[in-house]
Amino acid sequence: MPLHLAAGDPAPRFIQRTFSNPRYVFDVAAGRYMVLHFFGSTAGPNVTRALEKIQSRPDVFDGKKVAFFGVTVDRNDETHQRIADQKPGIKFFLDFDLSVSKLYGAVAADAQQGGQGVTYRQVCLVLDPTMRVRATFVPGREGSGIDELIAYLETLPPVEQSSGLEMHAPIIMLPDVFETDLCQTLIGVYERHGGEESGFMREINGRTLLVSDHNHKRRRDHTIEDGDLIAKLQERFIRRVAPEIKKVHQFDATRMERYIVSCYDADDEAHFRPHRDNTTKGTAHRRFAVSVNLNDDFDGGEVSFPEYGSRTYKAPPGGAVVFSCSLLHAVSKVTRGRRYAFLPFLYDEAAARIREENSAYMGDGATATV
Repeated sequence: MPLHLAAGDPAPRFIQRTFSNPRYVFDVAAGRYMVLHFFGSTAGPNVTRALEKIQSRPDVFDGKKVAFFGVTVDRNDETHQRIADQKPGIKFFLDFDLSVSKLYGAVAADAQQGGQGVTYRQVCLVLDPTMRVRATFVPGREGSGIDELIAYLETLPPVEQSSGLEMHAPIIMLPDVFETDLCQTLIGVYERHGGEESGFMREINGRTLLVSDHNHKRRRDHTIEDGDLIAKLQERFIRRVAPEIKKVHQFDATRMERYIVSCYDADDEAHFRPHRDNTTKGTAHRRFAVSVNLNDDFDGGEVSFPEYGSRTYKAPPGGAVVFSCSLLHAVSKVTRGRRYAFLPFLYDEAAARIREENSAYMGDGATATV
């Protein structure tokens, strides 16, 4: 029985191949309205006409306010080049294993890849910036449903007001976590030792590996090894951060992962594109991320949460932005100076057991100080 998603339901997350990426993580595209068009094959009735209408409206599918994702299960669409991505806002998933189509109910859960007589349910889902279903359209003869879809998209409010009012990210802004002297001490530690190129975690063949891609992330980190300094950092978090998380989220943060001073340098065009911090086996235990700014004499380098609009956040020196590791977030490019920050993750005893259970999946370089 196909899964019927209605307005307000969360859209299932998935990873699938596109023309440009063998493992496109769909949920990192959040932060704008998204159309998922399950058409199955361009050989299907009226599909070509529907896609032509979509491709003729780059003003609507601009990749900023609205992005389009078509889903095909027909290898001939790729082999015979019957579809192609169209920048900036049109992309196709090559769902030849039917995994995404099954997940969304476009085919039956027991449908066989390449099987004969598979019934495909054509449907267009409109998702809001937080990846919840907002509307459903069923393409009809001559692509008539697409006309209604486009007319609907043209009426949508700005991303910042997708919920009916101006949205704010569900984060904690916390000043005065570190004193000025402690901020300067941490910056001095980085300057004395320098930093090493920082990568990010990615799940590859079931293992969590540390990888590097300057298009996705550019930052240098220094790992603090001074026990006395670590004790001071822990003490500040116990007194000033953990109680606020307890008050707001009713969560007891008892463990800290990573003691690093990070540097986003304008000379490197340092940045970090949208990502989540707990999407691999090796990072699934992470509950809260904390970003403590150590200085403010820089431009850019601000934290944003695309699912909740384009607003950016820059804590004052010694102040912190505290947020769930599940939130999509990014750091804009530093355009002047250097941004120094202390960037740990917090979790609890239950999560510590998850971390221990998943330790077997950690590859080379994917370790963390606790």
